[in-house]
Amino acid sequence: MALERFVPLWGQLRDYQLRWLRFDLLAGLSVAAVALPTAVAYPAIMGLPPQIGLYAAILPPVGYAIFGPSRRLMVGPDTATCMMVASAFIGLGISGVDERIAVAAAFAMVVGLACVAAGALGLGFIANFLSKPVLMGFLSGVALDLIIGQLGKLTRLSLSAKGLFPPLVEFGVKLPGAHLPTVILGVGLLAILRGLRRWAPGLPGPLIAVVLGTLLSVVLDFGGLGVTLVGAIPQGLPSPSLAIPGYLALDNFALAALGILIVSFSSGIVTARSFGLKYRYAVDANLELVGFGAANVASSLIGGFPVTGSDSRTAVNCAVGGKTQLAGLVAAAALTAAVLFFGSVLAYLPVAALSAILISAALDLIDTRGFVTLWRLSRIEFMFAIIGILSVLSLGVLRGVIIAVLTTLAHLIWIASRPRDAILGIIPNRDGLYKLHRHPDAAPIPGLTIYLPEGAVVFFNADYVKHRLLKSVARTLTPPLWLVLDASAIGILDTTSVDALEDARATLAAHGIKLAIAGLHARARRLIERSGLAARIGPEMIFHSAEDAADAFQAWQAKASKG
Repeated sequence: MALERFVPLWGQLRDYQLRWLRFDLLAGLSVAAVALPTAVAYPAIMGLPPQIGLYAAILPPVGYAIFGPSRRLMVGPDTATCMMVASAFIGLGISGVDERIAVAAAFAMVVGLACVAAGALGLGFIANFLSKPVLMGFLSGVALDLIIGQLGKLTRLSLSAKGLFPPLVEFGVKLPGAHLPTVILGVGLLAILRGLRRWAPGLPGPLIAVVLGTLLSVVLDFGGLGVTLVGAIPQGLPSPSLAIPGYLALDNFALAALGILIVSFSSGIVTARSFGLKYRYAVDANLELVGFGAANVASSLIGGFPVTGSDSRTAVNCAVGGKTQLAGLVAAAALTAAVLFFGSVLAYLPVAALSAILISAALDLIDTRGFVTLWRLSRIEFMFAIIGILSVLSLGVLRGVIIAVLTTLAHLIWIASRPRDAILGIIPNRDGLYKLHRHPDAAPIPGLTIYLPEGAVVFFNADYVKHRLLKSVARTLTPPLWLVLDASAIGILDTTSVDALEDARATLAAHGIKLAIAGLHARARRLIERSGLAARIGPEMIFHSAEDAADAFQAWQAKASKG
């Protein structure tokens, strides 16, 4: 069991079923087919040679396959991470290609080690702030972004607008100038993919599209017809090496690496959580950090750059039905073979075929039924999902997720700042206390008000709770003799809330009303004892439960009436 926790691949292989093999093989080949052109394209963002992207796509999946916890997640170059690396190059003043190659590998090593350390320290809890609506919005936003981003390649149109509607408007305006052979090929393959997805989901649609597109390209001479092809693939692999420049200012380098770490982890964990939600498997953020760390260290050793979870590759893997990380190993092997032996064949692969694969995979990411259910259950959470989509499309993946998360946190804080409360009373001939607003036959005990706040009472809601507590007195026809604060539902008290309770006690005392507290948790009780509030209230006015307080009040009242 211990070995499985540190090397999850061991557990996957130990329980491996032979019938899974064809799914993993086909998924790995499909992932490799989609990964190849993007791996060549991503380095341009950072001013690196194309082969560096191939290195970053080959060895990192092996590192994640061994140490990553997810059976389905695929890792590789990521747009946001590449943009962070490019920004770091500018900030550090690195312009030479050789310098950039060395520094990119150094970033990958530092980010990888930092991920492993963060996972060991349990910092993956940050992922808990990503709610289900945010994840749904992210996944759908990424899907729409993928689709929009592929429209130009599917038609050979140059689209420069960003966001959701501007690119669609530009696409509609320029559509008459689309390259007809490219459109026919791309739309035809997309139709085949969707048809296979619906009527023959067991067949490897992406792989079929790649093979069919390549064969048609060779037979019909697509290059001569003006269809854009992937082109020649750089061949050869570097020897494992680690070159960390010693001339960089460590503080600036560390800050840049921290930014890359935050962006790559955020992107990767959102991807992991999104697919975990969609395919109903648990995601351990700490173990994911370790997996990402292993992938980045592997990338560094072969001269690559920082990588993270890849939504498009994971989508293809899931669509084909990959069962284990053997698919990642197959993808790495296929990419290696493509670089070494099949560059001349893959040069004929139409880019439109890859666009069709990505669009088809993206369509599967949009959970239409989930949005309908969310609309029915919670309109506010539905809006959070929509905010997630619009933020991703208008601000980019990571900024969009940050906006969506901050929106949900702001809503959570607003709810916590106004905790629900109730006044308790009794029902004739029944034991216990009951909420007056939920039980029409319940009535308050004459001379006694029992106030129940439901939630933590801390600095940002202490005044609100004090106001509601004092207002509960004003609701009664005659002022009560006692006011009991039922603290059984108060999980947390802080010093600000203790001060607010002292103010309430003094105000009540000025009107001849005694404050009692019931049901305090041990930590909260220690706090009011150390603050002196317990002494000012009086030990006899602190009770184990609200029922005990009600019994004590009735006994006190009976004794007072006899006296």
